[in-house]
Amino acid sequence: MFSTGLDSGSSAPTRRHVLGGMGMLLLTAACGPSRQSSESSGESAGFPVTVEHRYGTTEIPAPPRRVVTVGLTEQDYVLALGSAPVAAREWFGDHPGALWPWATDKLGQREVPASLPRQDLDVERIAALRPDLVLGMNSGMTEQQYDALSRFAPTIAQPGDHPDYGAPWQELTRPTGRALGRTDQAGRIVANIEQRFEHARTTQPEFRGATGLLATSINGSVYAYATGPAPRFLNSLGFTLPAAAEKLFSGDADHAPVKLSLEHLGALEADVLLLGVYGSRETSIAEEPIYRRLDVARRGRDIPLPQMSPINGALSFSSALSLPIALDELVPRMAKAIDGDPATKPAPVP
Repeated sequence: MFSTGLDSGSSAPTRRHVLGGMGMLLLTAACGPSRQSSESSGESAGFPVTVEHRYGTTEIPAPPRRVVTVGLTEQDYVLALGSAPVAAREWFGDHPGALWPWATDKLGQREVPASLPRQDLDVERIAALRPDLVLGMNSGMTEQQYDALSRFAPTIAQPGDHPDYGAPWQELTRPTGRALGRTDQAGRIVANIEQRFEHARTTQPEFRGATGLLATSINGSVYAYATGPAPRFLNSLGFTLPAAAEKLFSGDADHAPVKLSLEHLGALEADVLLLGVYGSRETSIAEEPIYRRLDVARRGRDIPLPQMSPINGALSFSSALSLPIALDELVPRMAKAIDGDPATKPAPVP
């Protein structure tokens, strides 16, 4: 759905938290000198190529062999296109190589990437990996960090026409494909996923025009969201924001997350509510009597998403690899939620 990436003592989410995930743990791993990204056969011609981003234009002179992903989700895009990074940045989940199950399937027999810590971009450590391409489209890197990374490898920063962590998956897939020399393959991946969304809209016509909302319960505090991977997912299926929730974000061009007090939980009323549950179940808003009296709870329209569940991870990443998982798992649950019949309450998310 979306990961806030909040530690247990954190307060309101920042732009980074809107991204789509939750906890983050540091993983450290050494990278030996022989590690290389595996190249698949096919479209590796046409170099040099250039990719535009917030801080300018980067030229990649030859097919990359040692890709380091410093964005929070770019490992998925590299794997979707048939390569494997030598190192990937951990976001949340504490998975080896920062790879969730949908990504490890694509890794095959290749070596698990080294894990880079989420908190900061360690330029010296990244340089020691001897990359020939650094992907940071979902990294929130500063121009100073970009300049430092660019001194030792072609580096691609975040797209210039979106806020940090705000670029949609299509605009991460295509530049990655261009950088790897697999533009056509990237186009096919985008078309396939867009067809999956179209199929879901066709088979579930009740989604179109229905109201859908993402909220998170973080150690007793509740936040509503209008932007990020999960709201974009809902919108792509035909859902719109409830009117009460729409008012929460009026006047804020960035649509930053809004913290809700208990007396304003009525803003969560929707045909479908994706409720991220971070922290202990005992502190979840779903356990509050005032929440349980809402129609969205009484009629089984809410879908709680535990922080570390693979389904929540898939929605948080909303990547070229994870979106098919999110669609397969959430669309049937949303179909049961939207009918308003408590007897067809969606199956719990494991």
